[in-house]
Amino acid sequence: MFETPIEMAQAIGHRIRARRLAFGWGQVEAADRAGVSYRTWRRLETEGKASIDDLVRAAIALRCEQDLKALFPEPPAVSMDELLERQKKAGNGAERRIRAPRRSV
Repeated sequence: MFETPIEMAQAIGHRIRARRLAFGWGQVEAADRAGVSYRTWRRLETEGKASIDDLVRAAIALRCEQDLKALFPEPPAVSMDELLERQKKAGNGAERRIRAPRRSV
């Protein structure tokens, strides 16, 4: 079943609260660690309302920053040329793997 944006935001707030409690922190301590006001933290947990900056700060404080990086993945390449171009830009050496190894003469 699809969730509304409000329901999704509230669910994130509940997960933030659960993670904070797992660390054994009160809301004031969590807010201090995140560098946000207590009021902002409370609103984040109860209403799921916060700026992107506040959400990022909360994720870092709760050691979830890697999860944020996965939120908006790059769409899959639609062609082999596009894939190779992406790999080239990423600098992962993909173009070297495609070529045959050189032989000593």
